Amino acid sequence: MRVDARRNRERLLIAARDVFVDQGADAPLEDIANQAGVGIATLYRRFPDREALMRAVAVHVLTAIAAEARAALAEEADPFVALSRYLRRALELRIAAVMPVLSPRLEHDGDVMRARDGVTPLYERMVKAAHDSGQLRTDVGSGDIGMMLIRLSRPLAGSFPREFDNETARRQLELMLDGLRAEPEPGRDSPMTVRGLLRRLG
Repeated sequence: MRVDARRNRERLLIAARDVFVDQGADAPLEDIANQAGVGIATLYRRFPDREALMRAVAVHVLTAIAAEARAALAEEADPFVALSRYLRRALELRIAAVMPVLSPRLEHDGDVMRARDGVTPLYERMVKAAHDSGQLRTDVGSGDIGMMLIRLSRPLAGSFPREFDNETARRQLELMLDGLRAEPEPGRDSPMTVRGLLRRLG
């Protein structure tokens, strides 16, 4: 694949991920092409139908987060640091926001199931290591953490600016990580009050 073709494909996958998160699995494909900065004909040359595009998005994010999990396990000696790094990257990749949208339409897709199977053991290995090190609360499991990430990954309802949405999600993830620790990490930011929140929103 030529460099420009790879670039167009990557832009389409990222745009599709974001549009599916914001508008659902039945979002207009024209909106995805527009957000990617390409014509609708370019989208159809890469992905012949909606199902092919959804499958490609799912495999793309699952493959990316599997690579992040392998890197965290290989590069971080501290198990809780490895798990935290993985969860931060999962939030940035929006996997916990887009997969609940796509999964009902792709639950029997072999490519997606294989990609998911490539992530799950790595994630569970990180959780187990954090438990074994005594850093992760014993009453919290991999399913608990996954559901918490899904809940805070979805965009805020209403017309909040995207950057504010992303910033608050990152902050909430850090608070969640503190809550998962057997001993909370000191030195976090000062609490956000309702008054401070309203001031931020103008």
